[in-house]
Amino acid sequence: MELISILAETGSVTAELQAVGENLKSQFGLHGQMLVSQIIGFLVFAFLLKKFAFGPIQQMLDQRKMRIAEGEEKLKRIEKQLAESEKTTAAAIAKANEEAVRLINEAKDGAHAFSEQKAQEAIAQAQSILAKAEAAAKADRDRLSSELKREFGRLVAATTAQVTGKVLTAEDQKRINEDALAKVEG
Repeated sequence: MELISILAETGSVTAELQAVGENLKSQFGLHGQMLVSQIIGFLVFAFLLKKFAFGPIQQMLDQRKMRIAEGEEKLKRIEKQLAESEKTTAAAIAKANEEAVRLINEAKDGAHAFSEQKAQEAIAQAQSILAKAEAAAKADRDRLSSELKREFGRLVAATTAQVTGKVLTAEDQKRINEDALAKVEG
């Protein structure tokens, strides 16, 4: 029973669908022969659009995509090269800074060594001058001492000659000078 009622309802639905289909045909002007020619015209128009309009546009878009992709690849390579260049530059700058610090330290050490050398030379010259001055002073003392001894000996001999009242011989003067000097030095 249910099957019959379902079939009966299906029949009424089919009739309603046919009525709606007829209504659509009349509203939109769909006719069998016209529909086929319209479909063929649409397919020809779609083919022509695809071949002459969408095809070249699609090809141009594909070429543009390829150029953009190539540009992005080049940009990535350039960025990579730039990063490597920056690293290389930073390494070169660091090396140059190290070399500059080393040269500055060498210059300081050289200047210190040079200063030390000049100070040693000045000390040596001062010591040489002092030694020469001491030698000159000693030579002057020795010269003055010998002159003083001679003069002292002459005075002693002259005094002795006056006190004794006799003229002294060279041998007497020498003996008196030696005795007087021995007493003065001793």
